[in-house]
Amino acid sequence: MTTQSTTWWRGQTPTAILVLIIAALAVWAIATGVGAAPGVAPMDVVKGIVLLVVGFLAGLLGGLIGTGGCSVMLPIIHFWVGYPAAIAVGTTLFAVIFTALSGGYGHLVQRNVDVRAFAWLGGAGIVGVLLGSWLFTLLSNQSKLLGLILGLIFLWPAIRMIYEGVVQRAMPKREGAAITGSGWGMAVFGFVVGIATGLAGVGGGYALVPGLIYLFGAPVYITMGTSLATMIPLAAVGGGIKLAQGFVDLATGLVLAAGTIVGAQVGAAIIKRFKPATLKLIFGLYFLYVAVKFITAFFGIQIW
Repeated sequence: MTTQSTTWWRGQTPTAILVLIIAALAVWAIATGVGAAPGVAPMDVVKGIVLLVVGFLAGLLGGLIGTGGCSVMLPIIHFWVGYPAAIAVGTTLFAVIFTALSGGYGHLVQRNVDVRAFAWLGGAGIVGVLLGSWLFTLLSNQSKLLGLILGLIFLWPAIRMIYEGVVQRAMPKREGAAITGSGWGMAVFGFVVGIATGLAGVGGGYALVPGLIYLFGAPVYITMGTSLATMIPLAAVGGGIKLAQGFVDLATGLVLAAGTIVGAQVGAAIIKRFKPATLKLIFGLYFLYVAVKFITAFFGIQIW
């Protein structure tokens, strides 16, 4: 085993401790029924394995493209596992608290986080989350409308990222080590992202990545790490509020979290094996898929 590999494994001690804590809490929640949400079927072995795998894949993709994983988990547990939309939003945002902690730490170790940008985005984002969480209580029964709005808003960055991902395979651009731009501009952007996070759950990394790349000209690798780190305070505040409001199925959130914190570490560790253009293309394609799925769902059309 190389010195670098040994160092990486030693750095996973906090992650291992977090996984053990989450696993213990998940077993407790399943055994006692604490935090069970209405409209959600009880946990069984098959469902638990499915949720664990979904969480891992969400964390893996999130670690690679800088999102918290809501955009992966929410459609799956809502469209295919049958969770009510409001519960799906709250539960996945709660799980992202742990995804962001794990992935953000992994990117910090890899030095993929711009601390200045994180401070501006996260600070203003918390204020936005508070406003968005209040709006969510008013519109929690209009989740399809929220999905339609998100789908329409993010069609443009999806198409643009796909285009640039393809073009830059032949014309790679040099990557920097910091995110430049106005701090107040980042604060305004973070506030808007915070509102989306509190309102619909998927607005965090789902908007942060293309926003930082196209509004502030941020380097792709630094964008991924900074986005995931920014989701720590946003998800903690938003997920905590939704837990208190009763929009979180605790057992589901904890099982998803156990998978995501492992997946996020793997994603953060292997991110630099991918070219920036490849990451843009991957993110753009998934972005387009989720956008189309939410839009068609509003009109009663279900796509896989």
